[in-house]
Amino acid sequence: MRRISVLRARAMIKPRAAVSWSGGKDSYLALDRAAASFDIRALITMFTEDGTRSRSHGQRPEVLDHQARLLNLPLVHGRGSWKSYEQAFKRLLRELAGSGFSHVIFGDIFLDEHKAWVERVCNECLLQAVEPLWGEPTTELFREFLATGAQAQIVATKAALLDKKWLGTTLSEQTLSALDSRGVDACGEHGEYHTIVFTSPRMTAPLKLREVGRLLHDGYWMLDLELSDTNNATGGSL
Repeated sequence: MRRISVLRARAMIKPRAAVSWSGGKDSYLALDRAAASFDIRALITMFTEDGTRSRSHGQRPEVLDHQARLLNLPLVHGRGSWKSYEQAFKRLLRELAGSGFSHVIFGDIFLDEHKAWVERVCNECLLQAVEPLWGEPTTELFREFLATGAQAQIVATKAALLDKKWLGTTLSEQTLSALDSRGVDACGEHGEYHTIVFTSPRMTAPLKLREVGRLLHDGYWMLDLELSDTNNATGGSL
């Protein structure tokens, strides 16, 4: 009887995982889906060499740190240029593997090249890449995100497709219809737009942000945001 109980307990143990984190809707939805099967212990983000912006969506580190704190998860981060990105990312992955992590969750949907890359670098660092959203219709994923009760606003747009008036827009069914009318993928999987999640049932409180400005950079309109209070969080440890 005791042996059966031990076996059942072992079967209930979830693999320890980290989530590759941009702060946006896709990484949030990947986390939300993966939480049923994995023990999510950390969020991981890559920043620029000087540490002032995230590589994915150009967010300030204090914004993502505080967002992670509201999710009760440490934000573990690395730094690197685009040239040194893989090397820096693999250092971060090896740190995870050395701390007992076995899986990394990603929010890719249909970019084959990126999926192949994350699978390779994770494998080289003795980790397994997991893609909970892979291959699913992006309109359905957009609606699933809304159904989680989370909310996100647009923080970057490809200027050739969406002008700066879209910045700050909260995702909704109306947003989905407007994106579709412009031929934009529902989840922006071709880089048409990026988001930040500012409230969700998984967060202990809303992420309160203040707009600093709107910038045009490398063909993208960017919404520059900072925390609206002084309660900054620092990066976590494993």
